[in-house]
Amino acid sequence: MSNSKNLLNKKRYCYFCVNGFKEIDFKQWQLLQRFTSSYGKIVPRRRSGVCSKHQRKLAQAIKQARYMALLPYTTR
Repeated sequence: MSNSKNLLNKKRYCYFCVNGFKEIDFKQWQLLQRFTSSYGKIVPRRRSGVCSKHQRKLAQAIKQARYMALLPYTTR
């Protein structure tokens, strides 16, 4: 078996559920930057390991942070 297949089957836990976040705030741009790719795109659930409830809130917070110029829309 290849090593990449084992990485896909690895159980991931939601960062926000594990750390007890009550709310995802758009003003915490350093935290939101962890969940964006090098091109500035929002990272999908299967890569970040975030649950669906928090992925929706995360996407909304990233979009608000972009609008307020805390995060870039693109890097290039």
